Amino acid sequence: MRLAELSERSGVPTATIKYYLRERLLPPGERITATTAEYGDAHLRRLRLVRALVQVGKMPVATAREVLAAVEDESLDHHMRLGAAVWALPHDPGPETETPETAAARRTADELLHRLGWRYGLETGPASPAYGMLVNALAALARLGYPHAVENVLPYARIAGELAVADLDLVEEYETPAEQVEAAVALTVLLEPVLLSLRRLAEAEESHRRFGSDA
Repeated sequence: MRLAELSERSGVPTATIKYYLRERLLPPGERITATTAEYGDAHLRRLRLVRALVQVGKMPVATAREVLAAVEDESLDHHMRLGAAVWALPHDPGPETETPETAAARRTADELLHRLGWRYGLETGPASPAYGMLVNALAALARLGYPHAVENVLPYARIAGELAVADLDLVEEYETPAEQVEAAVALTVLLEPVLLSLRRLAEAEESHRRFGSDA
C-alpha cells in the first residue's frame, strides 16, 4: 500500500506518518521510485504501537525510540526481548538515597518475592525498574504509617500473578514473535488505565456493599 492508503487504514494523518518515519519510530517502506514507497501490514502494526506509546502513554519520542529498539532486537531470545521492551517503558525512579524506610522496604520486597516463589534475577531483582518502584511504594507506606508488611502486600501480589497469566495469554494470541513483543508493550501501556479504573469501580461497589445505607 502507498502512504495515502496507510494513512487511511491506520487513521494516522500522512504528516504524522512522515514525522514518525523521520524520527525512526516507523521503519521505512520498500522504495518503489525515487519519491514513493510501499508499506505493509507490519507498518500498520507498528503505527498502532507508536500511537499507544506516544499518544496514549504520553511518551517522549526519544523514549519511544528506545522501546522500539528493544522490540526489534532479534539478538535476544523471546523472553529477554519481551522483558527488554517492557523494561524500556518509563518507570518511576528508584530510591535515590538509602533511608531506614527504604532498607526495610527492600527486605520486605525480597521476602515477598521469596514467599511468592518468584525468581530473584535480573528482571525481578534490584536492577529491575519495577523492583525499584515497589521499594519506593513500600517505603512511602512505612513513612506515612500505613500497612506495609509482607502479609499486607501478599494478596495484591497474588492478584498480580493472575493478571500476568491473563496478559501473556492475550499476547500469545498473536502469531509471530515480533507481533507478540509489540502487543506486550502496547497492552502494558493500554491496560494499566483499565486496571486502575476497574480497581476503583470494584472498591466503590465493595464499599457500598459494606457501608451503604442498604448494607
